[in-house]
Amino acid sequence: MCLCLVTRTADDGGREVLLGRKKRGFGAGNVVGLGGHVEAGESPAQAAMRELAEESSLVVAEANLRHAAKLIFRFPARPDWDQEVTVFTTDKAEGTARECEEIAPAWYPVDGLPLEAMWDDARYWLADVLDDRRVEAEFVFADDNVTVARVRDLAEREPGAEPVRDSAAAALGEDGSGA
Repeated sequence: MCLCLVTRTADDGGREVLLGRKKRGFGAGNVVGLGGHVEAGESPAQAAMRELAEESSLVVAEANLRHAAKLIFRFPARPDWDQEVTVFTTDKAEGTARECEEIAPAWYPVDGLPLEAMWDDARYWLADVLDDRRVEAEFVFADDNVTVARVRDLAEREPGAEPVRDSAAAALGEDGSGA
């Protein structure tokens, strides 16, 4: 799986990110990043470019994508939902965002993300990625398949380096378990 997060400067000078209300399929009703499956023979970056064009009509060159995150999602109550997602960001997309059968894209202020309308995991990583911090994490969902039960930071860092942002552990308890 892949996501492509496009940002732009709004008329008021603030930054915006293109997200979309999922109209059907997995996650229907949620506001999500644009993206989807990596097809056979495609790299994650090529898939991100294709999915962005299919879901929004925006076009981005592969050279303008920045690899921003590797996210692993585990659903113990629904293992068939497990997935690994490569996230890319760009501020160099061309065109005008248009709605398709699957997604209703909309621009949201980066400092006012619609986290309450998104998958629960977004509150742990999205702001960091949009602030150009690389994230590698695993999210284990509770039996309700909606709330995050545990977060594990997977990033390799130099000894003594600060974690990207330990908001996940802070929100869930020191060990990231929620206990």
